[in-house]
Amino acid sequence: MKIRDIMMDGLFRQNPTLKLVLGVCSTLALTTSAFDSFGMGIAVTFVLVCSNVIVSLLRNVIPDKVRIPAFVLVIATFVTIVQLFLRKYVNALYASFGVFLPLIVVNCIILGRAEGFASKNKVGFAALDGLFMGLGYTWAMVLIGGIREILGYGTFFGIKLWDFTIDFFASQAGAFFTYGIVIALFVLVWNAIERSQKLKKASANDAPVVEEQKEEN
Repeated sequence: MKIRDIMMDGLFRQNPTLKLVLGVCSTLALTTSAFDSFGMGIAVTFVLVCSNVIVSLLRNVIPDKVRIPAFVLVIATFVTIVQLFLRKYVNALYASFGVFLPLIVVNCIILGRAEGFASKNKVGFAALDGLFMGLGYTWAMVLIGGIREILGYGTFFGIKLWDFTIDFFASQAGAFFTYGIVIALFVLVWNAIERSQKLKKASANDAPVVEEQKEEN
């Protein structure tokens, strides 16, 4: 397994928000601003990395029959740490997250990576998987939140840009619309990149054959 593959999977190929479409509830609810989106992304990344590491360390110890409850317990522990930290030091962000902060415990992204990756791989790979999956979630959240904040409120990370706003993007319907458009554009661009890479590989593989035929002639 290559580190580059883990990085590309988390950031792009298996991006949890735009490719696998996981964690939809928090994506729709918390992308009203880039700051809230970034904050949730960092919180999820922290929980992902820490829970992946612990699950990987205990992968040969936890019995199969209780592995899911054990994973949830591990995740809940780190979510509690995040809650206590935000409530103490970043209370405004803690308040804006509301119920979606404790719901990180049952976030499909985190539980899915614990079950599908961390429980089957070494600690180093598990930590990297959690990091890049978290960063993939974070950049997608900030992109959607940034678009909605700029168009819906005329600000970006709370900085006033202009007075013109489109209230639709600040609404729940605007969240669905923005999310759908961003997914469509991401898939379109990523598919085009993959096709281009395949064509380059095919051309590179055909080149030696063409050269051999020229030499024979």
